[in-house]
Amino acid sequence: MQIARKLRKVSPSPTLAIDSKAKQLKASGIDIINFGAGEPDFDTPDYIKQAAITAIQAGYTKYTPASGSPELKEAVCEKLRRENGLDYTMKEIVISCGAKHSIYNIFQVLLNPGDEVLIPAPYWVTYPEAVKLAGGKPVIMKTTEKTGFKITAAALRRKINPKTRVLILNSPSNPTGAVYTEEDLRDIMKVAVAKKIHVLSDEIYEHLVYDGFRHVSPARVIPEAKAWTIVVNGVSKTFSMTGWRIGYTAGPEELVAGIGKLQSHSTSNPTSIAMKAAVAALTQPASALPEMKTAFRERRDFMLSKLGSLPGVSCLKPRGAFYVFPNVSGLLGKKYGDRTVTTSLQLAEYLLERARIAVVPGGGFGADEFIRISYATSMDNIKQGLARMAEALSKT
Repeated sequence: MQIARKLRKVSPSPTLAIDSKAKQLKASGIDIINFGAGEPDFDTPDYIKQAAITAIQAGYTKYTPASGSPELKEAVCEKLRRENGLDYTMKEIVISCGAKHSIYNIFQVLLNPGDEVLIPAPYWVTYPEAVKLAGGKPVIMKTTEKTGFKITAAALRRKINPKTRVLILNSPSNPTGAVYTEEDLRDIMKVAVAKKIHVLSDEIYEHLVYDGFRHVSPARVIPEAKAWTIVVNGVSKTFSMTGWRIGYTAGPEELVAGIGKLQSHSTSNPTSIAMKAAVAALTQPASALPEMKTAFRERRDFMLSKLGSLPGVSCLKPRGAFYVFPNVSGLLGKKYGDRTVTTSLQLAEYLLERARIAVVPGGGFGADEFIRISYATSMDNIKQGLARMAEALSKT
């Protein structure tokens, strides 16, 4: 069978690959601690579940408009006004099957072949692949621990050329946990507006911030910013609704109309029942969020203390999301048992086989000297998993 050439350029998700392998081993009876998952380990709150049950019982199981239900669009508009200080109309909102689907749709509608998208690295693994699938060219902007894994306005200005269409910003960041301040964003948006490039702001982790940091949308930092910002968000992380698959885009009306047209010939509407649940999530107080944030912060701090004691490992303190992104360059090139580990993938494979823990190699995030470890799992798992990691790394 001949497969489309564009798929040859696309790499499979290392996050899902590690997660799948870990689940296979666990299903075969091997005790695996999974640090690879990108989803909260908390259950979806009961009031959200009940909204879905009520929708089913009321027969809300038919098609809705392809771009999402008017009720959920209005709930998104109100959420953006209340929490982000942003005014959008329903014509500037489209509901999709998760934030990942939203990002895919944006590039399908916005990019022509050869258009360039600036992607700060380390990056979420799907960004470059979504750009490639739309015929665009990912252009990577390297960041370092010294810059807090954040780009600067000066670096952005140097990177923009006539082919640049979009800059991706993800704050808080997956995988690094970096959080851009309002001052950072103001400087960046001044450049973006002056150069007339769009900023895709992935805000899916917006409520998972710690240590007095706060999330700010780039759409509001200067008066002209909103016209050049495309906000992507959803209910997956804040409300522990990863499997419900509801995300949304807020942006220019022409773009939103294009996404609606695309969805009308691809997915049609997101699941009607899940949209009812999302309405409940966005319109009622997020009562479970404080407990979740407290648990994540405690787990993060414990992880940092243990990782800091491992020879060859260092870790910048993440300010948001639920991942640590330790630098393991001091481990690469070493021999463990009968094998020499030279890449983050080989290290992840060794830890899965020897320590029975699943971590995600940094190579898929554009940073091969790092690994990603999720703390969206219990403290017992974290304690046991890091002890296993320490033991495995002592076998040199």
